[in-house]
Formats: sequence, structure tokens, C-alpha cells
Amino acid sequence: MPHRQIVIGDVHGHYDTLLSLLDAIAPDSDDQVYFLGDLIDRGPQSAQVVDYVMQSGYKCLLGNHEYMLLGTVGKGGIDSHQLQGWLYGGGYPTLVSYDHHIPQEHIEWMKKLPTYIDLGDIWLVHGGINPTIPLEEQTAEQFCWVRDEFHAMTEPYFKDKLIITGHTITFTFPGVAPGKLVAGAGWLDIDTGAYHPNSGWLTGLDLTNEIVYQVHSKHKTKRTLPLAEAVVCIDPSTVLSKRIKRHSVV
Repeated sequence: MPHRQIVIGDVHGHYDTLLSLLDAIAPDSDDQVYFLGDLIDRGPQSAQVVDYVMQSGYKCLLGNHEYMLLGTVGKGGIDSHQLQGWLYGGGYPTLVSYDHHIPQEHIEWMKKLPTYIDLGDIWLVHGGINPTIPLEEQTAEQFCWVRDEFHAMTEPYFKDKLIITGHTITFTFPGVAPGKLVAGAGWLDIDTGAYHPNSGWLTGLDLTNEIVYQVHSKHKTKRTLPLAEAVVCIDPSTVLSKRIKRHSVV
């Protein structure tokens, strides 16, 4: 069996669910495991998730929630202006999980997280790409936060790469049921909303074998699906209509 490339969506502090997902996937030491960012916030065990990924040596991207944390406490003090936005975006459970003291080791690790990973025919990024800007001119903020202009693309950004993202919960797209993955023009979104009460699914994707693994954060159900059965392809013209639906689930 070839060594696998495995991509895991937004964990958002759901440590026990992550362990159950990895138990189902059962990566060995030769498999390559990648996290799409947003290890933290909203869920109850962000500190444990970060520590686990750090110690495992798995690769991880910078997500918008790590970006907010670093904007708040990553410069040697607390930025009170950034603090309110981070807490509103789910940062308070993260502070509690750290007992209100985030170790400098964790902060320094987050500072070194890449904004994207190029795997050749696969390109990993947390949020997406602004389709109107050359790649070399884009910033961490764009890679972490972009949504609608990326999802509304009618042509792939790369001719020879599939972009895989997290960041936007898949059921916020029109006609997409909770737990389904979403595909558009040259991109695939695997953030199935592990923290969200209307979903609860955490997703891992075995790219090599095109298998989707999922664990539910509330009732702990596990399921495995062929990628082709798990994906909904959307019409880019419907993307702008999803703005109201996903307004409260960033």
C-alpha cells in the first residue's frame, strides 16, 4: 500500500474527537498528515489539540483563529483592541483550556505555521486564494480569511492543482447537508463544522485512496465514505446567496 497523504479539517478544540478520528484513520509513521488550521477556539480543549499536533510532528497551516490569537498575544503583550474580536470569535474557551496562560512555546510554534503547503497536484490553504491577485502578492490575512470571491470562481486558480481548504463550514453553501464536503472550480472544502450544533462532524480526507473519515463531536458516531459519495459540487453563481446563511458561523 502506498504511503498516504491525509488532510484534516478544522478541529476547533475538539481534542477527543480528533483522537477518535485519528484512531479511525490509523496513520502510520510513513503517512503524511496535514492540518488545515483552526486547531483552536470554540471547542473545550484547544490547548490539548495544539500540544498534540506540536508533539506529533504533523504539519499544520495557519488558520484565521490562530491568526487572531497571534494578533492578540503574539507581540509580547495583550493587544486590547484585538482581544475583543478574538474573544467574540471563540477565543474564551481557548483561554480557559490554557488556564488563562498560553505558553510562549505554543505562541512561537503558531508564529512559524505556513500559510499554504504545495504538494504538487494538491495545494493546501486554510481559507482560499483571492482570484484577482497574483499568488506572490497575497498575504496571510487573505489566505486565512478569504471566502466569497474564492468560492465564486468560475475557473480554477491553478490549472494543475486542486486547492483544499477548511474555514467555511460546508453546510453554509446552498443545498449542502451537514457533513458533506463541497467542491467548486478547482477547490474542495472539508470543514464540516466540528464545533457547530447544526453539524458536529470532524473530517479527515485520505487523498491517496480518496476516502473520507468522519467522527461526530457530540454522539461520537464514526463513518467512512468514498470521496465521490461525500462531495457536493456547487454552482459558483449560488455562492453570493449563501452570505446570510453563514453570517453567524465564521
